Amino acid sequence: MTSDTAAVSPAPVSKLASIQLLFRRVWTLSQPYFSSEEKWKARALLAAIIGLNLGMVYMAVLFNDWNKLFYDALQEKNADVFWSQLGRFTYLAFAFIVIAVYRFYLTQLLEMRWRAWMTGHYLQRWLSNHAFYHLELARFTGQPNAGNANPDNPDQRIQEDINQFTTLSVSLSMGLLNSVVTLVSFVGILWNLSGGFAFTLGGNEFNIPGFMVWMAILYSLAGSVLTHYIGRPQIKLNFEQQRVEADFRHHMVRVREYSESIALDRGEAVERQQLDLRFGRVLGNYLALITAQKRLVWFTSFFGQAAVVFPFVVAAPRFFSGAIQLGELMQISSAFGQVQGALSWFVDSYSSLASWRATTDRLTSFEASFQALAHTETAQGAITSGADSAPDLLSQPLTVRLPDGTTLLADTVIQAQTGDRVLLQGPSGSGKSTLFRTLAGIWPFSQGITQLPANSMFIPQRPYFPNGPLRDALAYPQSPASYTDVQLQEALEQALLPELSNQLDRVDAWSQKLSGGEQQRLAVARVLLKKPQWVFADEATSALDEAAENTVYKRLLALVESTQGALVSIAHRPGVAAFHNQRWTLTPSGSTDGARYTVVESRI
Repeated sequence: MTSDTAAVSPAPVSKLASIQLLFRRVWTLSQPYFSSEEKWKARALLAAIIGLNLGMVYMAVLFNDWNKLFYDALQEKNADVFWSQLGRFTYLAFAFIVIAVYRFYLTQLLEMRWRAWMTGHYLQRWLSNHAFYHLELARFTGQPNAGNANPDNPDQRIQEDINQFTTLSVSLSMGLLNSVVTLVSFVGILWNLSGGFAFTLGGNEFNIPGFMVWMAILYSLAGSVLTHYIGRPQIKLNFEQQRVEADFRHHMVRVREYSESIALDRGEAVERQQLDLRFGRVLGNYLALITAQKRLVWFTSFFGQAAVVFPFVVAAPRFFSGAIQLGELMQISSAFGQVQGALSWFVDSYSSLASWRATTDRLTSFEASFQALAHTETAQGAITSGADSAPDLLSQPLTVRLPDGTTLLADTVIQAQTGDRVLLQGPSGSGKSTLFRTLAGIWPFSQGITQLPANSMFIPQRPYFPNGPLRDALAYPQSPASYTDVQLQEALEQALLPELSNQLDRVDAWSQKLSGGEQQRLAVARVLLKKPQWVFADEATSALDEAAENTVYKRLLALVESTQGALVSIAHRPGVAAFHNQRWTLTPSGSTDGARYTVVESRI
């Protein structure tokens, strides 16, 4: 919890400042939806829910009046009034049911629409401008964003935290509204019903008007204070529980994704140890959480049970003296319960408040990570794209750094023209793939102006294939509907995968199903299918035998020649050089600019 805690709790603050900060964060997260393109629907739903909640309070007032008349009729054995009030109860109950049903339905509808909008909003930000890649890069390279706001498990933030935030925000705010309106509605009723409390002290006689109101306030105030001090450890524990649960789930997904590699390495015991370690953290934190919740349940259960009999104990002397009747006693009990319940909203909602606070903090740190990412990229510089329709590749003056600030290349000019066949080579770890990422415009630790031909495709070392039909994996990221079956099958055959040409509709996890060589050939098939002008291949044939590699390169060359483009490759095998006419070699730099390497161009 190191990074997130630091992000949301930079320094100790007072209780009031902490509460103000929480509500500012909630407002920051909530305001965009209620000001979005859906604002009128959102506001209308919210207004309807508020109206229905006020209707529920009004029904409670009517039921309170009904209590007096009904129980007085019982005490007086008045059958006419008894049956009349029973009939009145029927339509009161029906109105209550209708309001309760639509309050539930519209509340759920608002939560769903709000969640859908926030999910779309954060998915858009996460998947725009390569933010998902930059955030993971910063987190796994140990480089903090501004404010140390590197988020863990962004998938969990979007899937689970947004759901909890919208649900709890609506339920808690409506609960607070109900409590305030209930308090305003019933405090006057209880004041009038409770009468005064007279006592003698030091020879002087005192009378406290509205005694039951003051007792309800003192009772609830004491309960709220004790609840906070008993339950506040839950805030930190809820925050941590969400993190460790997500870490445990994420590691299981990695075991599934890398199942073949783990099996070949006989790594089951290590993975079991790692999963046991993460699940141990889940159980350890959960045990601490339920222990904290147990302490709170002890108190709130006692507090709630005592509240049932408390008004009877206080009002009993007046009832036994004949000052009030049974109906008025029941009305006092009902009104006291409403006032005390309204004042005890904090007590009753503390566990939900703790979870809401933790969820708000996690979403706030997620929001901060996007702002920190922009701040970091601005501070370090970034690649500026040139003309999208440029026919050639040109980057100048190009500076490439590692996440820790180490400069790989400084003020470097990279240039290639149509018809070039460039082979990029250098020692392992010299930054060849990093240079490719820079040319593609996704490496955040670079600056300069890069002019990349628009019709370009990169073949990464580890191609990605979505689970599903083979045609989807082949056409990715475009729709397979853009191509005919003949085109898809021809691309597979050209990439030396004829055995897959009749399996276009087969659904599978292709990243696990195919061997490394098959995955590389499927990535090449994508290129042959889409026919770009420029191809950037990052060790795209390293898993192929020499004969297959030669065939693939011949077809890639034929492609770029037919489209009047160029080929830029990273490769180590000497045989690949025959398909290129230029070499860019990353050699150790002896310059004083601090760069580790320089690019040396030569002809092949």
